[in-house]
Amino acid sequence: MKNMWINKLTIISVLFAFGIGIYLFSYDAYGEDKVITLHYSNMLPSTHKASLWIDSWCKEVEKRTDGKVKVVHHPGASLTPPAQTFDSVKKGIADIGLSSCAYTRGRYPLTELLYLPLGCESAEIATRMNTEFFKKFRPKEFDDYKVLYLFAHGPAIFHTIRPVQTLEDFNGIKIRTPGNVATVVSALGGTPVGMPMNDAYDAIQKGITDGIMSPYETMKTFRLAEVIKYHTESFGSSYASAFVCLMNKEKFNFLPTHVQTVIEEVTEEWLEKIGMLMDELDVEGKKYSESLGNKVIKLPAEENQRWAKRVEESALMQYVKETKSKGLPGDQALQFCKEYIKAYPK
Repeated sequence: MKNMWINKLTIISVLFAFGIGIYLFSYDAYGEDKVITLHYSNMLPSTHKASLWIDSWCKEVEKRTDGKVKVVHHPGASLTPPAQTFDSVKKGIADIGLSSCAYTRGRYPLTELLYLPLGCESAEIATRMNTEFFKKFRPKEFDDYKVLYLFAHGPAIFHTIRPVQTLEDFNGIKIRTPGNVATVVSALGGTPVGMPMNDAYDAIQKGITDGIMSPYETMKTFRLAEVIKYHTESFGSSYASAFVCLMNKEKFNFLPTHVQTVIEEVTEEWLEKIGMLMDELDVEGKKYSESLGNKVIKLPAEENQRWAKRVEESALMQYVKETKSKGLPGDQALQFCKEYIKAYPK
């Protein structure tokens, strides 16, 4: 019996020593002489120019930390699905994750404003507005994360198989939309159809939907110009979705101070580039679509105002009502965004 207890104590001691060893090894991995490896999950395809921008961000962090930090980039949702990316970051499956709040409707209620029509006509301005929005309101829905940055795509307009020039043209039309953008299509009189962007091409081609609400960029990056015929530049009802990049909060806090500083400095510098890059993608997408013979419809000011008013009365007021019921300053957030866009229209 005595030998049995001795054996048990020996096993416990070995296991305890092994656990301490793992802890010390993990701690030492963040020491000055060890390489820190961070895994970055990105929902965008590897060939997307924003993914190439992320590649350059990763390399710059490595360069400025003298190789002490290596950020492994996983584009194309190869590490985590878009709808699960933020949860995966929180659990530590990914250290950093880029996705959209539109995939998890209701989870980030205050920030959902950035997915609604505010009339912003460029990704650059929308990106700056998103950044200032976060600085001002610090949404509690992100308290469990380290928020690295937010950026936006260009204005999402209607791309359809038949011309849409008035509100009446929405009767009987089906439009692919993400998340809470469905309220926009409904407000204008159309029927929203929710589906992943990757399914949009086949859905339009097969007549499951009559078009899509998205930025011009998707005409080339997702080849949608091949299956649509018309673009309606309806900026009074356009939105510019925010892409949100989050980091595991514990992982960030555990990093050496100088590494934290490098990540924040590189992020601030890189944000100056991404908005302009997204606008460039829109220019490319529009030119590509026009080269295929697709037509651009520019709404007259009066009709554009009709669309904007309809969206204001429905989708935006619904946002204010829902956030107010949750004790959130949705009305203040909306006013802030309106004033920002008025000050920086393009």
